[in-house]
Amino acid sequence: MNLKIRLIVLNFLEFAIWGSYLTSMGSYLASAGMGPNISYFYSVQGFVSLFMPALMGIVADRWVPAQKLVSLCHFIAGVSMMCAGFYGYYAGDQVQFATLFGFYLVNVAFFMPTIALTNAVAYNALSTSGLDTVKTFPRIRVFGTIGFILTMIAVDLAGLQKTSGQFIVSGCISLVMCLYALTLPNCPTNRFPKKKGLVDVLGLRAFTLFKQRQMAIFFIFAFLLGAALQITNGYANPFISSFAQIPEYAHTFGVQHANILISLSQASEALCILLIPFFLKRYGIKIVMMIAMFSWVLRFGFFGMGNPGDGVWLFILSMLVYGVAFDFFNISGSLFVDKKTDPTTRSSAQGLFMLMTNGLGASIGTLCAGAVVNHLVYSQPLELQQAGWQSAWYIFAAYALVVLVAFYFLFQFKHDTK
Repeated sequence: MNLKIRLIVLNFLEFAIWGSYLTSMGSYLASAGMGPNISYFYSVQGFVSLFMPALMGIVADRWVPAQKLVSLCHFIAGVSMMCAGFYGYYAGDQVQFATLFGFYLVNVAFFMPTIALTNAVAYNALSTSGLDTVKTFPRIRVFGTIGFILTMIAVDLAGLQKTSGQFIVSGCISLVMCLYALTLPNCPTNRFPKKKGLVDVLGLRAFTLFKQRQMAIFFIFAFLLGAALQITNGYANPFISSFAQIPEYAHTFGVQHANILISLSQASEALCILLIPFFLKRYGIKIVMMIAMFSWVLRFGFFGMGNPGDGVWLFILSMLVYGVAFDFFNISGSLFVDKKTDPTTRSSAQGLFMLMTNGLGASIGTLCAGAVVNHLVYSQPLELQQAGWQSAWYIFAAYALVVLVAFYFLFQFKHDTK
């Protein structure tokens, strides 16, 4: 099978797993009476990313080929997610936070590293074949977004948005991925001679990137912007669905099919991935990251101003700018790291990028966002919750704007357009 097709299937399955539940899990938790706990489920993805992607990256660099490690991780993640789904199904309205969260915790601990590992597998395969990763990878990665969208829509149309059935769907796809990963091109490990230092032996060379001022600032802002990544994943669906409490909005399309409306975000993401090679070549990483940051300002601001009725166009605009906000940060950042590191630390460097974004950034950002939402929304009487949602979105937009201004002044990077 053609290499590009094999990598397309890899990315399709990887993100189809995530799309099954990432945007709708908040609605299930809210319907199960665990609305105030939403931030814990989303922030734990960040907490495990503090060490698991970097740890698995080290293992892939030193001992176990990345494609085999992807297979093992997906087996464990798939089984635990199916356990979460069946537990939620049989427990019904008696579901216990500790049990459900325990199964979910195991899943994310082994799923999150696979995002960086699959990137490493793809980059290695493309480089080995003599292909330009900057030009080729975005066109492959776009199929991951397509997989994400299709499972989002499938979960919505199957009526699983507010049930634990979405976890079962995710688990099943993860087990398919477990088998498929074993068919991928081999990623050789790098075994250093014993005379190498402790940093090399432990595979921690990627952390020495912090000695470079430019890379240190880049990773710090990756952390700050990473704080925004999970906010809309956790709260967009519950927010839009909450308009059902208002009679004039109760039967609108957005309220009835929030996941389909949100899927426009991923459709935008799929299109914006194709713009990355041009923007990176023409403007460089600094401008591209600034565009992403401003897009987050718009993403949150439009949510605060919109509604599912005559203001639905603002929701749609919010979905459309998400593609730029996510891709111009995540994909471009990953490619930047790939170009700035050598082959001996590439997997662990990708793990470090994940640690700063989906790890420290996402965990702290989601917990802070959860505190804001719980204070302004879930702790308020029903009639005041819509105003609380609006205030929360404006707070998130202001945060993204502050990060943008700081990045402009602090990150110095001279782009060579040649």
